[in-house]
Amino acid sequence: MKYKFLINLLSLLLSITAVLESRAQSGKGIVGTIGYYNVENLFDTEDDIKINDEEFLPGGDFKWDQKRYESKIVNISNVIDIMAGGPDILGLSEIENRKVLEDLIQKTKLARHKYQIVHFDSPDRRGVDVALLYKPSKFQPFNVERIALTDPEEPRFRTRDMLWVSGLFMQDTIHVVVNHWPSRWGGKTDKRKLAAELLRDKIDKVFEKNKDAKIVVMGDFNDDPNNKSIRKILKAGIKLNDDECLYNTSLPTFRKGYGTLIYNGVWNLFDQIIISQGLLDSRSENYHYKKDSFTVVADDWMLEKNAGGKPLRTFNAGAYKGGYSDHLPVLIYLEQ
Repeated sequence: MKYKFLINLLSLLLSITAVLESRAQSGKGIVGTIGYYNVENLFDTEDDIKINDEEFLPGGDFKWDQKRYESKIVNISNVIDIMAGGPDILGLSEIENRKVLEDLIQKTKLARHKYQIVHFDSPDRRGVDVALLYKPSKFQPFNVERIALTDPEEPRFRTRDMLWVSGLFMQDTIHVVVNHWPSRWGGKTDKRKLAAELLRDKIDKVFEKNKDAKIVVMGDFNDDPNNKSIRKILKAGIKLNDDECLYNTSLPTFRKGYGTLIYNGVWNLFDQIIISQGLLDSRSENYHYKKDSFTVVADDWMLEKNAGGKPLRTFNAGAYKGGYSDHLPVLIYLEQ
């Protein structure tokens, strides 16, 4: 029996070796992961007089004390940890400030990844920002830009900035853009169209210098892949009619009826990852998007029981549930 076990073990090791050698010879293999997660109201417990955070204070409506805050931090870290073991590059939205990011990456199991932070405070009235976490061993930023969304017809309008981070991944330049477009509350369709126009203009300027530039656009767009802001203005889909078109990795999943959140009782896929053609296999000489690798991450423990797979939130209808977020995270893989 002992010898049979050793023979089986040897066979297994030889099989694994053969697979690894085959991958090395063909040049194929996963070399990176990029993810995005709207963590829904990740606030600390301290009052910031510059923003509207009163609900998320110990004496606020949500009784947001240290225990609940620390539970939220741990919960979010657990979700990130199952995203391919922690994405190499991760966009986040609905975070209050740099402190909550530091607690997230330093005081949880994520500490082993040694994540670094890119973040700016934005003018959003609720006080929620976007941010980027990255593993410095895989991604080295060399330029960071915040893109402010304004409305000339509404000077007092305030929302989240877009975050544009350019850096090196495998010694090749890649541009990563984190978005959280204006919500659907109050019918802000025009605001999302403004966001799409602003981002498209920035992308076009990059293409003027390099039509094969590698660009990843991710975020909570508060629109589905088939909405005008994404499909027409941003020019993101799966039919690439010209070099300017972007490839929406999320669209095939959306067409199958899957989503990342439930809005007004209907599944939507507001959380998307969109890439330039420079990240497609036919255009890239280095790494590229692994075909059909877009994934909505949804383990059972992230979902409400007996609720049709609805994301388990921290609060639901004002009641504390101790969950995660009203959104599910998304992920793509890069390969050689």
